Amino acid sequence: MHRHNLSATSIRKKVSFDLADLTDDSDPEDYRDDYKPDWSPRSAITGITPRRLRKYVIASLVLFVILYITFHRSLPPRGLSPYLNYDAIDWTQYAYTQYVTDETYLCNSVMVFEALDRLGSRADRILFYPKGWDLEVNFENDRLSQLLNLARDKYKVQLEPVTMDSLHQHESEDRATWDESINKLWAFRMTTYRRILQIDSDTLILQNLDELFFLPSSTVAMPRAYWNSPENMKLTSLLVLLEPSYKEYKALMEKVQGVEAGQLGTGRDESHDLYDMELLNERYGGSALVLPHRQYGLVTGEFRTKDHQNFLGNNYETWNPDKVLSEAKLVHFSDWPLPKPWIMWPPGQLAKMQPVCDHNPGTPQESGCRDREVWKQLYEDFRLKRKDVCKLLSYPAPEWPPRPKDMSNLPNQPPPQDFPPQAPSVEYDVDANVNIDVTDINAKANIEAKSEVNA
Repeated sequence: MHRHNLSATSIRKKVSFDLADLTDDSDPEDYRDDYKPDWSPRSAITGITPRRLRKYVIASLVLFVILYITFHRSLPPRGLSPYLNYDAIDWTQYAYTQYVTDETYLCNSVMVFEALDRLGSRADRILFYPKGWDLEVNFENDRLSQLLNLARDKYKVQLEPVTMDSLHQHESEDRATWDESINKLWAFRMTTYRRILQIDSDTLILQNLDELFFLPSSTVAMPRAYWNSPENMKLTSLLVLLEPSYKEYKALMEKVQGVEAGQLGTGRDESHDLYDMELLNERYGGSALVLPHRQYGLVTGEFRTKDHQNFLGNNYETWNPDKVLSEAKLVHFSDWPLPKPWIMWPPGQLAKMQPVCDHNPGTPQESGCRDREVWKQLYEDFRLKRKDVCKLLSYPAPEWPPRPKDMSNLPNQPPPQDFPPQAPSVEYDVDANVNIDVTDINAKANIEAKSEVNA
């Protein structure tokens, strides 16, 4: 840049003018200061050569792409912790497990694995199932073998055949009852893993759960059975995060042997009716890491009650079913005596058990029924997912109200039916040649229903 050496006299002469000069008709350019730089945006751009401008544009684009990739990759998927580098974790040290004792629950477990796969879980997946089952598909409707193969091939599940144990619980009026929930304890034997997450199969998983593997160390972590609080502060086994240990497994099985020998009693919870819940509470009730039930212990029965203080933990929050559902990582189906979601509702029972509307319930003017809408949608989602994943329909609805126990002794009464009844109560119009349920009952019901639809 060249400097102009001007004397003070010339500068004063240049900037001095008379008032008359401002009122004449001279061209405004006559008063322009030739030595004042032009900082307008147009001059700044036009002053850059095309070659240099291209360099600036390319450099800006490259910088934008780098920043986008950096910040975009740093944002974890929904439900994951933003403080963990998931790409640097050895996921072979963590696993989800399911155990299946009969054909009815196999589809539920496959649905759990489907949800984990869809939500981007990276941990291993393990399914314990009876040794007597095989993977060879012997006929077209062999749904048992087909579902095992589906879990292994599509959802990358490790299949572990085991000898299923049963705990002789008590004698009912007509038969002995057995509790097979102790097979959940098999997960303690998987000592090649640092942590294992066991989830009940009658659960709808809504968000990724992988963050649980990185909680502070604890032999067991479980949510509370909040619906029984504050009188009962027991933990619920619908979700159990455990650190495998053969020593712990042996100690738990010794307790089971004591129960079988009649030395110890068993508690029973009508919502779960599982001994493993009592066993885990007895051993870890005072030392377990307690998981927040809002995220990890929500049950569908919460949408049927009007008193939500146990769930909210206070008396000042306002219940909002949509907000509660958006915060929950999973929902456990628990609406006893209503059947589980893979069994159709008896219409009479549903009318009595469904959530009550807030205003004018039971009338044509009823309103404020959002709890009912959310509750029904959860069941509908489960049934649709069951049909989509397993190609299975819901079991027909049981008889309602139940018959008296001595009904068979009354004159002119038909003999009682085994559960579930063979009445063709289904919710989908399906092809008769579609792969359907593994039980003869469901197969007959589906074919009969199809014939009725065609008629």
